[in-house]
Amino acid sequence: MHHTHFLVREPLLDPQQRVVGYELSWQQPQHAATGSASPAPALESLLAFVANHVIGGDDGESWLLLDKILFLEAVPEMLSADALHRMPPSRTVLSLPAATLDHPDTLQAVHALRAGGVGILLRNFARAPAGLRLASLASFVEVRFSSANVATQARAYAALKQSGLTMVARPVSNWADFDACAALGLNAFVGKLHLTPRPGTTTRGVNPAQAIILQLMQLVKENADLAQIEAVLKRDPTLSYKLLRFINSSGFGAGREVQSMRQALTLLGYAPLHRWLTLLLATASTSGYSPVLLETAVVRGRLAELLARDTLGRSEAEQVFVAGMFSLLDRLLGMTMEEVLGAIQLPDEVIEALLTRSGRYGPYLALAEACELNSDLVAALAISLKLSPEEINQAHLQALAWAQQMAA
Repeated sequence: MHHTHFLVREPLLDPQQRVVGYELSWQQPQHAATGSASPAPALESLLAFVANHVIGGDDGESWLLLDKILFLEAVPEMLSADALHRMPPSRTVLSLPAATLDHPDTLQAVHALRAGGVGILLRNFARAPAGLRLASLASFVEVRFSSANVATQARAYAALKQSGLTMVARPVSNWADFDACAALGLNAFVGKLHLTPRPGTTTRGVNPAQAIILQLMQLVKENADLAQIEAVLKRDPTLSYKLLRFINSSGFGAGREVQSMRQALTLLGYAPLHRWLTLLLATASTSGYSPVLLETAVVRGRLAELLARDTLGRSEAEQVFVAGMFSLLDRLLGMTMEEVLGAIQLPDEVIEALLTRSGRYGPYLALAEACELNSDLVAALAISLKLSPEEINQAHLQALAWAQQMAA
C-alpha cells in the first residue's frame, strides 16, 4: 500500500440523480513526479485495497456496497491482477482508453473479462469499430458531452444505444448539461456538481415532518422524559412506523419484534435515537432534493465520525457525525446555513464546524469533505490531525459501505 495516496471518489448519477456507483481513484499528490513510468503498480494497489475493504460479512464474500458499482481506472497490465478475481464481476467496472483495444493481447484479455461478467468502460471513445461487436467488448462507453452540438451527439448516441451499451457523460459541469444528458438517457460522472445548488428549486424552509423531527431532536438533547418524546412521535404516524422498522431491522429488538413506541425508545437509548433522527431529518425533505445529496451527507457524516473517533472518543465523534450530516442541510432544505441553525439548537462546537470548519470538530468535517472533492487539502488536514493515508482511506470505504446499509 502506498502511504502517499489518498482515496477520492466521484459519483456516477443516472438521469434521476440517483447514485449508480462511484469511480474510486488515488489522488496523485501535486508535487509527485509523474514521469513516464506505468501507473500499473499504483492502480493494482488501489484494486487490492478496495477489495480488502468492500468485501466482508461473515463468509468474507458479501459485497458491502450492495447495489453500487465501482469504477476503477485500469491499464492493460492490470487485466489479470489477482485482486480482480476477488471482486464481484457484476459490481466491478475497469475503465480503459479505447485505443488500448488495438493491441491483440489487450483485446483478448478484455474478451475474457467480459465473458466472466466484469464491466469494461471505454474512455476517449471516438467511433464504433467496424462490425459493431462493441457490446461483447464493453458495457459502458464514456462520451464527451458538449452542449454545443447536441443534435449530432444525439444521433451518435442512438447508434451506441442500439449496441446495448450504457453511455456515461463526462465532464458534466453544470445542471443544464446534466439535464441535457438525462434527456438523452445518459448517466453522468458529476464531479462536485451535486454539491452546487440547482437553479430553480423552490423548496424553502422546514416542512411539517421536519419540524416534528427538529422538536424531537431538541427533546432528546435535553434528555426529556420518554413519555414526552413518545407523545411528539405519535403526531406523525410515518415517523413512528419508520422508527419501529429501523429498530426491528437493526437487531435492537434482540430476537423479538418491537411493537410499542415506548419499548422502541427504551431499547434504542438517547444517543442512537439522536443519530437516527439526524438521518431522518435529511430524508424528510420531500421535494427538490436529490438522492445523491442525501447519500453524500450520510457518507460525509460517517467518515468525519470515524476519523474523529480515536482522538475524540465515541460520544464526541457522534457530534462530529451530526455536523457532517447537517453540513448539507442548507442544500437539502433550500435555506442558508444560518437559517438552518436558527431552526435547531446544536452544541457550539457543531455550529463552529458547520459555519467555519473550525473548532475541535471542524477539521474532521473539512477532511471528510476534501475526500469528495479531490482537494489538495486532504494531505495537509491529515497531517494536522495526525491521521495516516491508510487510516483515512480505510474510514472512507467503511463510511461508503455504512451509507449503503443505512439506505437499505
